[in-house]
Amino acid sequence: MLKHLRRTRVLRKTRRLVEVALLALFVLAGSLPAFSQSCALCYTQAASASARMIDALRSGILILIVPPTLLSIGMIFILYRKRAQYRQPANLSDSAQEW
Repeated sequence: MLKHLRRTRVLRKTRRLVEVALLALFVLAGSLPAFSQSCALCYTQAASASARMIDALRSGILILIVPPTLLSIGMIFILYRKRAQYRQPANLSDSAQEW
């Protein structure tokens, strides 16, 4: 019985992870037209620049995007893992708390 319960929990977590991944894929795929738009300043700089400057602009864009994204994902992961520490047990009523 315990194995069945563990297996059910694992299946639920796996299903939830797949659902979140599909939702993220849908959101990212939905924003593909936005990738074709660009900043006017970046466009003028890239139009008048050499190939080396264009590579530097691409690297700069990645440097500005990647760290905040990783930090956000890391914080979400930590909050998800720590959520059980702050939940109130279901069997503890509000009247049992002492001020």
